[in-house]
Amino acid sequence: MATTKKISLSEEELVGALKNRHTIAVQALYDMYSAALLGVISRIVQPIELAEDLLQETFIKIWNSGESYDASKGRLFTWMMNIARNLAIDKLRSKDFKNSNKNQDIENNVDFIDAQKEISFNADTLGIKDMVTALKPEFTSVLDMVYFKGYTHVEAAEELNLPLGTVKTRIRMAIMELRKNFN
Repeated sequence: MATTKKISLSEEELVGALKNRHTIAVQALYDMYSAALLGVISRIVQPIELAEDLLQETFIKIWNSGESYDASKGRLFTWMMNIARNLAIDKLRSKDFKNSNKNQDIENNVDFIDAQKEISFNADTLGIKDMVTALKPEFTSVLDMVYFKGYTHVEAAEELNLPLGTVKTRIRMAIMELRKNFN
């Protein structure tokens, strides 16, 4: 069984090979830096399969922009690490990544959903109802209708014979008062 020998070049040789687009540069980069770069990426992005895909994208970007590396601005590893980190952060911020985290297989969540079904939150046991009743009466009536009885803002405005803007302002002011209890 043959073992493959890992390629190791000095930083100057590696930069020269990268700028001249010699294929040995990619092999040496991978042998010398793949583990460290994968570590940087996997701390930012999960799962490991996605981190490995980003590692491949990192090497492609390094290969395609190797001529832009400037040794006077920093070491090669630092430059490559920044590329890897930026790609991982860009992936986290991307729309498709956010959407893929929202859409999960139902099989993975059946037990979680069953467990959640038994949990109920009662405003009385949390003490929120008491905090609301301690507010000014005009705030209490609006919050009671909107949050505890299920009225829409428009319905509450009609029921209380108030302008819609007044109802929304009272709700906002009541919430600001309630926040003082938690800060």
